[in-house]
Amino acid sequence: MTSESAPDPTAPEAGTEPAPPACVMCFNASDPSGAGGLSCDIATVAAMGAHALPVVCGILMRDTADIFDQHTLDDEVIAEQARSILEDVTAAGFKVGFLGNAENVACVAEVLSDYTELPVVTHVPSLAWLDDDQAQPYLEAFRELILPATEVLVGSHKTLQDFLLPDWDNERPPSARELASAAAEHGTRYVLVTGILLPSKGKEQYIDNVLASAQGAISGEKFEMFDTSFVGAGDTLSAALAALLAVGSELQAAVAEALAFLDQSLDAGFRPGMGNVVPDRFFWALPPAEEGGEAEPDDGGPFGGEPGGGSGPGPANGDDRKGVPRRVH
Repeated sequence: MTSESAPDPTAPEAGTEPAPPACVMCFNASDPSGAGGLSCDIATVAAMGAHALPVVCGILMRDTADIFDQHTLDDEVIAEQARSILEDVTAAGFKVGFLGNAENVACVAEVLSDYTELPVVTHVPSLAWLDDDQAQPYLEAFRELILPATEVLVGSHKTLQDFLLPDWDNERPPSARELASAAAEHGTRYVLVTGILLPSKGKEQYIDNVLASAQGAISGEKFEMFDTSFVGAGDTLSAALAALLAVGSELQAAVAEALAFLDQSLDAGFRPGMGNVVPDRFFWALPPAEEGGEAEPDDGGPFGGEPGGGSGPGPANGDDRKGVPRRVH
């Protein structure tokens, strides 16, 4: 008589479907370069093991160097997109990107108001390409309507300073805590401030990325600065964080993992055109450096390990990696 192994209590019962991945609704513009916008959100959320529910808020006219113009969608079209899928699919979190105009901001805020129990990660991109008469109403509506629903506000130090403290006149730049305090006045719990320049050490320049609340800095991750220009980094970081919070990760751990993911995406970045470098969100699907070798998974998963900013293929190595087949999982 042969012994039989005990059944795995975690295995799904016969005839039942496995649980779906966590679903993250992303409000953003369509970006034809694939660097930012919804295309970035979809790729990043998928790389983190979640599923994106993309809601198109507009279309950017851009290449990998510059944004030239935009075409916004009607706010009723945005609401119908979101409401239709939310009646069918259970969302576990939200990512908010560029919404186009003040009317669309109000529309998205109304959707978010029905899901106050879910985490919302909001990215504030630089809007230097917009005319002031377009940017100012948009930013005012964003402060008033989106920030109260936001758990984590993500942006570069300069962009957040211009957005949260436009009248700052101190010679020193505001600290992450001061930015978080300004965001808290609008109801936002945390800010993740990126690109804080640190004193250089010889030829090496480091930047700090700090998670803070109105009470002070909570955690930080320092990386060596890349000697190239990227596009899509902010959308990548915020989408990764939204996906991690949606699957139930604790905030500090999620921030650390999202920053490590961004650092390695930038390290493996490529230049598809004549403009900036685009992050490679599927860097972990590339074959190992050794010819014919089989990749060994890290303890931390497909994007685990130590974030270094200098290990692995350098950014803008598009010619070296052209035609390299990816592993299929």
